Amino acid sequence: MTLLKSEMDLLRSVPIFAGMEPSRLKLIAFTSDSIAYRQGQVMCRQGERGDSAYVIVAGKADVSIETEDGDFVVATLGPGDVVGEIAILCDTPRTATVTAKSDVSALRVRKECFLQLLRQFPEIAAEVMRGLAERLTHMNQELVAARNRAAIAPDTAD
Repeated sequence: MTLLKSEMDLLRSVPIFAGMEPSRLKLIAFTSDSIAYRQGQVMCRQGERGDSAYVIVAGKADVSIETEDGDFVVATLGPGDVVGEIAILCDTPRTATVTAKSDVSALRVRKECFLQLLRQFPEIAAEVMRGLAERLTHMNQELVAARNRAAIAPDTAD
């Protein structure tokens, strides 16, 4: 089996690409890089310039943000999830650090190719937006829960 065919098969297993025509999958596979991360390895770091997005093919990755009290995990992503797209879409530094929670197999899609994919394939753009909305909803729920915990916690500053 050729490397390109193998990458196309990987893409077909990812929900945002599953229903795409083989010719489109071939284009995506040709323009992306297959990359592996060991458990604990950083995939991208908060504050760095974003030059690519990652589609997780296998494994899990933690998304964390730096706080005064240390890193705080805000999400755990798995197969089919896209990560790193915020820095590309908003042209800002990475908003979080992504660390492989287990061994991770991913496809790295460079910024120009990722933006071109979103323009050419509205179904991918819709899936990316859905993923972002889910993460935002989850983060809002976490913030409300944290605020409620802080409001009922006894004041120990006395």
